[in-house]
Amino acid sequence: MDGSEIAREMNVLGRFLGRRDVDALDQTELDRAIGHARADVMVLYGGSVLGGVDVLADAMRADVARTYVISGGAGHTTATLRETVRRSVPGLDVPDDVTEAELLASVLERRHGLTPDLLETRSTNCGNNITFVLDLLAEREISARDVIICQDATMQLRMDAGMRAASPETTVVDYATYEVEVACVADHGSPLALPLGGTRGAIDYVGDVPEGMWDVGRYLTLLMGEVPRLRDDGQGYGPKGRGWIAHVDVPEAVLEAQAALSSAFPASVRTADPAYAGPASEPSCDRGPC
Repeated sequence: MDGSEIAREMNVLGRFLGRRDVDALDQTELDRAIGHARADVMVLYGGSVLGGVDVLADAMRADVARTYVISGGAGHTTATLRETVRRSVPGLDVPDDVTEAELLASVLERRHGLTPDLLETRSTNCGNNITFVLDLLAEREISARDVIICQDATMQLRMDAGMRAASPETTVVDYATYEVEVACVADHGSPLALPLGGTRGAIDYVGDVPEGMWDVGRYLTLLMGEVPRLRDDGQGYGPKGRGWIAHVDVPEAVLEAQAALSSAFPASVRTADPAYAGPASEPSCDRGPC
């Protein structure tokens, strides 16, 4: 594959996985999507890049939900998030054992003067990110008829499918915390770019990127790891496989993009890390390169 083909296939996966059901998180868009201007709950999941905090802050100021939750214990992304916050938010205390939810809440307060209603700090993977939040809401007797879920764009569709499996009666509004595009470029001086070697240039982001965005190599790994999980077959997480998520229709173009990238970058297909698995009833998929 040449660089332009690699970029094209990455963008196919990125657009498929990074689902957004509304053009913006505001009351007009919510009313269009669910028939009323405010959802019961909005959840920001800690697996996202740091820029997700700004998405949550904008949504809170737009008054799009009655209850705001940040979810995230400690998983593969946690160490990266801690280091990003240490660089990006000088003076903020970042203990080595702080959870993702606690850390994102601290950034939200420091930068925006806002406080979420609830923190879920026990989850270690995408499955119990969902179930622990649902348990917390039930414990507090908070309605969750409709929920806005915000996750890293690479994992947004899986989070949607997990919510549909765990709470099929809930109306889900997806809003991935970022939308990005990549392209093949000749000049790869960017620290985030993925050099292709020789005179082939590099794959780099075009346009704005969210704060704390993965380097392109990590982004590629995250993208490639999702499609096998979403496929509803014996190896996937759907009803025909491990039964952890609801059925997802994966278009042929996405399967072809996945196959092409897997052939070009066989070492970049991520596998599950049992260190962050939940109990037997929970998915052993974490928010990082699992």
